[in-house]
Amino acid sequence: MLMKEIIAAYDVLDSSFVTGEEVKKYLLGIKADANVEVYELVGPKGSTDMLKVRIPGKNGKTNGGDAPTIGLLGRLGGIGARPERIGFVSDGDGALCAVALAAKLLDMQNKGDYLDGDVFISTHICPHAPTAPHDPVPFMGSPVEMAQVNKEEVSPDLDALLVVDTTKGNRVINTRGFAISPTVKEGYVLRTSEDLLDLMQITTGRLPYVFPLATQDITPYGNDIHHLNSILQPCTATDAPVVGVAITTETMVPGCATGGTHATDVEEAARFMLEVAKAYGRKQCSFYDADEYARLQKLYGSMKHLQTLGKE
Repeated sequence: MLMKEIIAAYDVLDSSFVTGEEVKKYLLGIKADANVEVYELVGPKGSTDMLKVRIPGKNGKTNGGDAPTIGLLGRLGGIGARPERIGFVSDGDGALCAVALAAKLLDMQNKGDYLDGDVFISTHICPHAPTAPHDPVPFMGSPVEMAQVNKEEVSPDLDALLVVDTTKGNRVINTRGFAISPTVKEGYVLRTSEDLLDLMQITTGRLPYVFPLATQDITPYGNDIHHLNSILQPCTATDAPVVGVAITTETMVPGCATGGTHATDVEEAARFMLEVAKAYGRKQCSFYDADEYARLQKLYGSMKHLQTLGKE
């Protein structure tokens, strides 16, 4: 249960004055020796504060072990669209989920519960993000470019990534709660992980929801092609398998809308991601079938060109 962490993190983030340092202070208040890094990232439309939290596992690489490392990334344009919108915007749910996860994992260590593998959590804190036109509902913009965020968040030491993002401004996911994507790896959209579907059923108590991906959704921003949103952008910057965790609604909700955050849905997504992190570090959860992936590459070759901006 992460409801306490969701409420506490929301209280910190729902402010026009919030900075990455304020979030760092909140997390260090939970565990004083936590590895929390904050720095400013400057882009073409302003700046944001990058937040990185590294949580070592008892058998993780940090401690010389061989347990795999999972990245839990909170994607967003911003947590606020001030001065156009007053308050926390729907698009901020990715950051809210990531901060709550960091708080929960740190509190677990205080209570003697250590995951086997290392966990890397990252998001960015921007209470004054721009908005951008988009069909069918307006997008939240971002002061920095997606490639900049990818460069900061995606590193070779991550063996798998879960990316959580508000994904409400569309007509292809029509349920309240969250949905996961098929696994994406090096330009291939692979079949949805059975292990992840099992964990989703356990944590939600319902049949799992899987959202569809078009090829263009896994290509980099900047190619002038429509994308569902930024949820799969990390897959353009890594060879590791990536799965999107989309916080969803039945109706279309703009990312720049305030009052659209549903604490129970964010908590449910965070709880699922926590259970995946536990199982992944113990090598009890696979994002894809390695043999099947090798067969695909043998038959059809590399699809890594889809991780680039293309021939232009």
